[in-house]
Amino acid sequence: MKTVNIGVIGFGTVGAGVVECILLNGDLIAQRTGLRPVITAIADLDITSDRGITLPADVPLTTDVTDVLNNPAIDVVVELVGGTTIAKDFVLQALANGKPVVTANKALLAEHGSELYAVAA
Repeated sequence: MKTVNIGVIGFGTVGAGVVECILLNGDLIAQRTGLRPVITAIADLDITSDRGITLPADVPLTTDVTDVLNNPAIDVVVELVGGTTIAKDFVLQALANGKPVVTANKALLAEHGSELYAVAA
């Protein structure tokens, strides 16, 4: 079965929830889609707060976002930082590196969606 290696940027409430859902439902997702989602790396400014999730030992939690953006093993970047400044930079860098991006950042898409869609195309 093909795996999809996921890099997560932002490990706050939403990021932790996404990671938890993937960890808990990865088998079901794989069964239904034929693709196994694997959390490969997580970047956040705060890596010490307890999010109530036990990460697999092989998933690095880092403060260096380039460990996600420039990681050749990552297939998809999930941006969950929020805001429209640094999040935009992260999305543009991921796209420049040839990585598809998933975001829940409505403000970013409302303000810069046309630019981001053009870069993605």
